[in-house]
Amino acid sequence: MRTPFYGWRKMGAYLRRLGYAVNGKRVRRLMRLMGIQAIYPRRNSSSAGQGHKRYPYLLRNLPITHVNQVWSADITYMPMLRGFMYLVAVIDWHSRYVLAWQLSNTLDGIFCLDALRLALNKGRPKIFNTDQGAQFTADAFTACLLAANIQVSMDGRGRALDNVFCERLWRSVKYEDIYLNQYDTVRQLHTGLTNYFDFYNHERPHQSLNYRTPAEEHFVL
Repeated sequence: MRTPFYGWRKMGAYLRRLGYAVNGKRVRRLMRLMGIQAIYPRRNSSSAGQGHKRYPYLLRNLPITHVNQVWSADITYMPMLRGFMYLVAVIDWHSRYVLAWQLSNTLDGIFCLDALRLALNKGRPKIFNTDQGAQFTADAFTACLLAANIQVSMDGRGRALDNVFCERLWRSVKYEDIYLNQYDTVRQLHTGLTNYFDFYNHERPHQSLNYRTPAEEHFVL
C-alpha cells in the first residue's frame, strides 16, 4: 500500500532486492490473490457504450470565470487493504468544490447517475464535462443533463488534461487520505472519504484560490 503504483514487474524487482526469491509469475499470482492492482488509467474505463452518442468538447480555450459555469465528473479507482472500489465525484471548475460523490464496487452507470442527481440538488451548471466512458455517454445520464438545459461536453479520447481539475482532485484524495489510511472495509473507506471531502471543501486552502477554501469560493463566504 506504500507503493500503489507498482505493477508486478516493479514489485518483483523490489522483493528480489529484499532477498526474496520470486519470479514474475508468482508475484502476479499473489497480487491477484490479494486483490492488489497497480493504479493506472484503465484501458476501457473511458470507452463509450455501443450506440451511445458522443458530444464535442466545449471547453477548449474557454475562460473559467464564475461558479456554476462548468461542472465535471470523473471516476477513479480506490484501493483498500483487501479489494477496491470505484469513486465518482462531481466538481465545480471555478471553485474546485466537490458537489457530490458516490462509491461502487462495479463500473455500472447507476452510481454516476446518483452522484449527478445529488449534485443537481445544489445548483445547475451551464456546461457539464465528462470523459467518453460508457457511464457518462449512457442515455439516462445525458438525458438528465439535457432535461435540466445543461450543455454536454466530453473529453477527446485519451486526453486526461481535458478534465484536469478532476485529475488534480484524485491526486489530492489519494495522497492526502487513501494512501495514508489504508482502509480495510468499504464502511471505513466511506467514512474516511466523507471526512476527507468535508475537509477538502471547508478547511483545505487552495493556492489557485488565493488560499481560500472551495466552500468560501463556491458560496462567496
